Amino acid sequence: MKKKMILILILISALVIFAGCSGGTDNGEDKVYNIATDTTFAPFEFQDSSGNYVGIDIELLAAIAEDQGFKYELNPLGFSAAVAALESNQTDAVIAGMSINDDRKKKYDFSEPYYDSGVVMAVSASNSDISGYEDLEGKSVAVKVGTEGATFAESIADEYGFELTYFEDSPLMYEDVKTGNSAACFEDYPVMGYGITQGNGLKMVTDMEKGSSYGFAVMKGENTELLEMFNDGLENIKSNGKYQEIIDKYISAE
Repeated sequence: MKKKMILILILISALVIFAGCSGGTDNGEDKVYNIATDTTFAPFEFQDSSGNYVGIDIELLAAIAEDQGFKYELNPLGFSAAVAALESNQTDAVIAGMSINDDRKKKYDFSEPYYDSGVVMAVSASNSDISGYEDLEGKSVAVKVGTEGATFAESIADEYGFELTYFEDSPLMYEDVKTGNSAACFEDYPVMGYGITQGNGLKMVTDMEKGSSYGFAVMKGENTELLEMFNDGLENIKSNGKYQEIIDKYISAE
């Protein structure tokens, strides 16, 4: 009886070892990627009236994943938290209207650009005193942490003599401008343009300054297979018209 029990235990152990070697998360077909995103960066990612995350980034990712046949779990964290999660290996990739620049290329590998953006300055819709950068001297200007708008504002702050106030999300930044605590804010053109059409209470007072393109990011040297699938899928959905269909849904062609 004892020999029989030992034999059974040996067989069970062998099966467990075999299962561990032949399946699980190492199998590409079973891999579920964790992909972090921002929480409020319309029209690229935001929540609709039902609480679902929608937007250009969300729909592009879904279309590319369907085209390439990979699975993923979306993790809306906010921009700064998403980047921190990527750097601490808590997420596989980030798609969050993330500008491709030289500093970031030192730490991350980016996909091919999926959107070309730029920066504008906006003020309260009722503000008639500020029409350009020269009107900002001695005033406070709102920017969102880690964005192209913040980088551009930082680059001209000394020249035009204004101070910067940093926010973690766009709605709080807009509210600070509307209440008069900040004289203006800097934001990505498509984001501001969409927000104005949705009644955010602001208006653009400058032409678009050329900015960086947006890219899908992974840590340098990691998740190369995911990056390749993103690039291949992006090329395919551009070819079949799905890409333009998604862009047109959120950004006017005017």
